[in-house]
Amino acid sequence: MRTRDEVECWLTDMDGVLVHENTPIPGASELLQQWRDLGVPFLVLTNNSIFTPRDLSARLRASGLVVPEEAIWTSALATADFLRSQMPGGSAFVIGEAGLTTALHEAGFIMTETDPDYVVIGETRNYSFEAITKAIRFIRGGARFIATNPDATGPSVEGVLPATGAISALISKATGKEPYVVGKPNPMMFRSALNRIGAHSENTGMIGDRMDTDVVAGIEAGLHTVLVRTGISDDAEIERYPFRPDEILNSVAELLADHPIEAEMPEGEVTHGL
Repeated sequence: MRTRDEVECWLTDMDGVLVHENTPIPGASELLQQWRDLGVPFLVLTNNSIFTPRDLSARLRASGLVVPEEAIWTSALATADFLRSQMPGGSAFVIGEAGLTTALHEAGFIMTETDPDYVVIGETRNYSFEAITKAIRFIRGGARFIATNPDATGPSVEGVLPATGAISALISKATGKEPYVVGKPNPMMFRSALNRIGAHSENTGMIGDRMDTDVVAGIEAGLHTVLVRTGISDDAEIERYPFRPDEILNSVAELLADHPIEAEMPEGEVTHGL
């Protein structure tokens, strides 16, 4: 896909695209309203597996952004969707919080500490050494190793915290087994999101703020990719990678209808803003 006017559905990252900390990014509220007014199907994606969609919807509402819970797709939901397709009614030992345990429960999984089919590692504010030890023993005993997302660290008021990727690395070192990671940049997260809204890659766009997760996964899933500069990516970061998104914009405000849609680009070129 080369032009934005072919996009009929949108997937968008949350942090760095719609909000920064708890502050809405200019243009985000208007874009969400535009999609609702036009009946454009969309999902807000996040690798955060701590919170349920209801929690995240409330968080966004407190920031001034209206996103119904059914329009939120987390790595926890994608993980539950994947595991249900692999082993309906299976069992899992879970390290994670309500976002993950609720998703797995609603997918028909049984949480157990006795001979689980899977060990599932997600985000939590308090990683327990005892739980990590149990996870290691279950995996060494034959349980399949799953992680919701690869992020090694997460933010906190005091500074960075070890996150899912770091704990998974510890478990991998102790077991000799690598996890299957469902969240971004695995394009499976995008494909499961497309299935959720009945969309197709040929007419769906992805908006993100990271080259190493959002853009690469969007490209691999066959989506129209839009990188915004309101997150961590600047020109130096973009130049580090051998691939490019279809568009590079300053913010989601440039996706509003009163901005002109770009003409088809020659092969290899990228639109830098509008």
